[in-house]
This record gives sequence, structure tokens and C-alpha cells, in this order.
Amino acid sequence: MIGLSDITLLRPWWLLALMPLAVLVWVMARRRGGAGDWEAVVDPQLMQALGAMGRVDAGHGGRVAKGATIGAVLLIVALAGPAMERRDAVAFRNLDGVVFVLDASSSVVDSPRWPQMLTMGRFGIASLGSRPAGLVVYGGDAYVATDITGDVRQLGQTLSVVDRDTMPDPGSRPERGLALARRIQQEAEILAGDVIMMTDGAGLTPRAFAEAEAIAARGARLSVISLEAPTAGIETLVQIGGGRVFTLDQTDALSDWMRTSARERLEQQDYPLLFWSDYGRWLLVLVLIPAMLLFRRRAVT
Repeated sequence: MIGLSDITLLRPWWLLALMPLAVLVWVMARRRGGAGDWEAVVDPQLMQALGAMGRVDAGHGGRVAKGATIGAVLLIVALAGPAMERRDAVAFRNLDGVVFVLDASSSVVDSPRWPQMLTMGRFGIASLGSRPAGLVVYGGDAYVATDITGDVRQLGQTLSVVDRDTMPDPGSRPERGLALARRIQQEAEILAGDVIMMTDGAGLTPRAFAEAEAIAARGARLSVISLEAPTAGIETLVQIGGGRVFTLDQTDALSDWMRTSARERLEQQDYPLLFWSDYGRWLLVLVLIPAMLLFRRRAVT
């Protein structure tokens, strides 16, 4: 059952117009007979005679005033944008997406904390909701393990099978992983995406920082899940990328970040109708009903 608590106003400042409207209605009500009422200027006996002949509708002025007031109130409420949340909204593939960039170099894969890293990644994937995502794996070079997809189950399975035998190229080149993630988002025309990098911070060079800057320039954010305590290089990378750092014990913080931050960012970037159905336009149809009273005329015979 729908209640008032389920309704949100997208443009609530329009309700301020109700105050001058109330003042106008009060002033008009104080006037004798209201604007345009002939009783204020015509002799009462003459008005009575005209009414008996059917030439004057004594209640017409009141109906017009009421119709105009009701129509004005409905118009203001419609402009305020009464809306309800679209709980069954589809995934907006070209607006928001996540690319996970996994460091599969030997220093990370051989770490005793590697299983925790994978668990952290699965937590992030499980928190995607309707957001599509992809996976890039890098070592001495970078590869697309999973392109942008809405199948989060498959994405999680792919992440789980990455091990020390996955990467054919030794070394750690994070700039290549970031460059590939940026290209994936660019080709998918993602407007408000996230890049989640999982690394120990090895191999960060000025080229990696330049890639972080390029990611941020496209409107995306670069965050890092750090294998160990975040290094100065990781902190700098995240600062440039506009994201945040997560350690392996911050699964809840990562889940909250994935669930809420992207949606809030889209709403702040003039995409509120992705999440709300605006019913103001239907109220405008109701405005036509009292408006018809303003055009009602009696046939003169």
C-alpha cells in the first residue's frame, strides 16, 4: 500500500509558491463578491430581475474562483515533482559501471593474505546490485579477464580462479592494468564509474599516477583495496583518482561504498529520474478539470 512516506518531491522549492497564492485567495475573498461580480456595481433589484430571466448566473463567479484556486494548487504541486522510487529500475549500463583491477603478480599471489584479497573482491562484487562490472588482471602485462557484464555470479567465479599460474608475464605493471580499465569504461561509454584496484602497491610509477589522473578526468573514481597497510604510493594514487583506500578488514565499508556512493553521485549529476518516477505530469492533466470552469458559458436565448 502506498503512503505519503513513499512520495518524494524532486523540486520542493515550488511549494513556496503556495504562500503568495494563499495571500491572493484571501485578498479576493475579502472583496465584496469577488472580482468581476456585477453585484458590486449593479442595482440589486436589476440583478434580481436579470437572474429571474436567466440572464445572470449568480454562482458563476464563485465557481470560477474555486476552479482557478484548485487549478493553481494542482499546478504548483505538479511543478514540485511528486515522485516514487523506481524499485525495479534496470541496470544503467552506459551510466555506471565498475572495473576491478587485480594485481596477480607473484608478490601478491604468494602472500599469505591472498585468500583474504580474493574474499574482499567477492564482497565488492556481491555489493554491485544492478551495476555492471568487469575484471582486469595484471602482472608484467594486463589482460581482460571479464568484459563489462551484469552476470555478477560469473564475475565472482572468474575472480576466484585467479592464482600464481594465471599471469604469463612476470613483474608488476599497474599502469597497464589501469590503462586497460580506463579503455573498457571508455568503450562502454560509462559516465560515472568506479575502478577498484586490488594490489600491494608495488610498481607504482609516475605513469600509474598519470593513468589515475586520466581515470578521474573521465568522471570515474579510482579506489584501492590494499593487501598490506597502505603505502605512500597507494595513498597518492587514491588521492589523484578521487576514491578511497580499503584494507582487508573493511568488508562492510567496501559493501556500503559499492551500494550507495555511485547512486548518490548519479543523483547529484542530474540523473535523478533514473531512480524516481515523476508523476507531476499526470497532475497537469487534472489541472484541466477545474480549468474548464473558467471557460464555461451559458447559452443566451
